[in-house]
Amino acid sequence: MVEKWTSLFFSWSGRSFSLNIADSDRILDLKVALFSMTDVPPERQKILGLVKGKLPPDDERIGDLGLINGKKFTLVGTPRGHELKDPSQLELLSDVVNDLDVDFSSNPSAAESHKNDQRNIRKIREATANLKINLIHPLREGKRLLVLDIDYTILDTKPLTSGALPPSECARPRLHEFLTAVYPYYDICIWSQTSWIWLETKLIELGMLGGSQSYQVRSGSMTSTTSLFTVLDKTPMFTVFSKRDGKSYSHHVKPLQIIWNHFPQYNGKNTIHVDDLGRNFALNPRQGLKISAFKDAHTPRAMADRELDDLAKYLLHVATIDDMETLNHKDWKRIVRALPPH
Repeated sequence: MVEKWTSLFFSWSGRSFSLNIADSDRILDLKVALFSMTDVPPERQKILGLVKGKLPPDDERIGDLGLINGKKFTLVGTPRGHELKDPSQLELLSDVVNDLDVDFSSNPSAAESHKNDQRNIRKIREATANLKINLIHPLREGKRLLVLDIDYTILDTKPLTSGALPPSECARPRLHEFLTAVYPYYDICIWSQTSWIWLETKLIELGMLGGSQSYQVRSGSMTSTTSLFTVLDKTPMFTVFSKRDGKSYSHHVKPLQIIWNHFPQYNGKNTIHVDDLGRNFALNPRQGLKISAFKDAHTPRAMADRELDDLAKYLLHVATIDDMETLNHKDWKRIVRALPPH
């Protein structure tokens, strides 16, 4: 289907601008475009004259506004400063913390509207084109792909970024044993919803980069001699709109198709995505495996956590299955309990 685009013109701070926007885009996409052109963040924007009355909510489709080519409006708002925020503040953004979560892996049918949305399909195509990955080690033939989140999945982020605990005490127990166990069967991709500068710092402090591990990470942004399959930050992610308790809310998503487009040997049949936020599975629910969030790393309960041991058992159990899309990962803990002891 060919998308319809509308040309808009707006003024801000005595200057004139123009932009094109697709009918499948949302109000939020318009605000993000305005932000990129003026540095006025969405929460400070006042958009005048685009529609009659109050501006619709962020999830409203542009195509439903009845705009005509050449429509003019005015933007009012103060641009942000260019200061670098403290990492502890960045990590506590609501979209990283496990609130308002929707687990799409437990209800794949709820994700169909996301997968078929023309806007999301276009954004995957754009993100694929914009993502640059420099491989350090060749892909390993016949391996499965494990996409692994970092914040509150393998790391308690808050005490690390605040300096309250040393890195070794912030990592989920038996992290390196887990990675060593699954590496013979899976290429490992770390995908974090944070900026690259903090992601790289975390991985180095955790000993996952720059050490002598028996697993490897291939990185798209650095030249470390230690490697995971690839390391992705928040850049390829984009916002989608989901419903919870009948109400719409926006959240970011990790579209696996972007990785598959770059590396065709991986696909829905041989990929598993482990994350503590089920909403990150919105575009790939059958690949999603939700793990419990790891927090309060300094407590005896957290120190006794053995979730990664169980996860390793499950990943090894399913590693030889031809089509992983036939699996229902929401039952992974029950399956592990039924496995015979080693």
